[in-house]
Amino acid sequence: MKKKTATSVTALAAIASGMVLAPVAFAGDASHNGELHAALSPIPTSKVTGSGTAMVHLKGNQATVTIKTQGLLADAPHAQHFHIGAKGQCPPASAAKQHNGQLSLNTTDGLPFYGKIGASLTTTGDTGADHSALAVDRFPKGAAYTYHRTIAVDDETAKSLRAENAVVVVHGIDFNGNGTYDNVLGASDLDPSLPSEATNPALCGPLKMAPAGAVAGGMGGTQDSDTVALTAAGGLLTAAAGTLYLRRRGSRQS
Repeated sequence: MKKKTATSVTALAAIASGMVLAPVAFAGDASHNGELHAALSPIPTSKVTGSGTAMVHLKGNQATVTIKTQGLLADAPHAQHFHIGAKGQCPPASAAKQHNGQLSLNTTDGLPFYGKIGASLTTTGDTGADHSALAVDRFPKGAAYTYHRTIAVDDETAKSLRAENAVVVVHGIDFNGNGTYDNVLGASDLDPSLPSEATNPALCGPLKMAPAGAVAGGMGGTQDSDTVALTAAGGLLTAAAGTLYLRRRGSRQS
């Protein structure tokens, strides 16, 4: 009797465990649409003190992008991109190298962490990686800006977004604080005709999927599907424990 009862409780626990796992969507699922969020923080050694946020609503291969920044170089364009295909991370300070005698981190130094360009987040026109990566006349400008645009991304970029392997990088720093892009760090690693300050990464943030499946809560708020599943699982386990107690009590009385 004890063995049979223990087996029943184990089975109920397994069902409860399955209920917890069932509502979780796989981030890499091609059919999964949703929202991604990123907090944009300064790149180490960039001497940037700004910050920002990014939100991406993804539906198929269509991405509606909203980026808000502050604390960047005023009156200057800031290239911005989805970077994909690497670790899905922002580079640490240890990735910085000597450039023109200064310890700093250029775009190439960060590639092993955030990867190649998946899409150029321009204000108008083309958004490809090949022709618009440095389209300085079509990127946001200023110390603070709000960017909002719906663009089409290729299959690789859409897959990277769903797999949480995409990073938002905003470029353009003022390393020596003189209010303009100059050659203090030498020429750009991306385009020798530009100063390195103009293309060095300034802000960075990995994009992560927001929890899906929120449902109405009992007190006028919301709770996600995992919370509902955990509650249900808890109920099943409580019921199983109660059943075990009653059976043991009955066996003792008999």
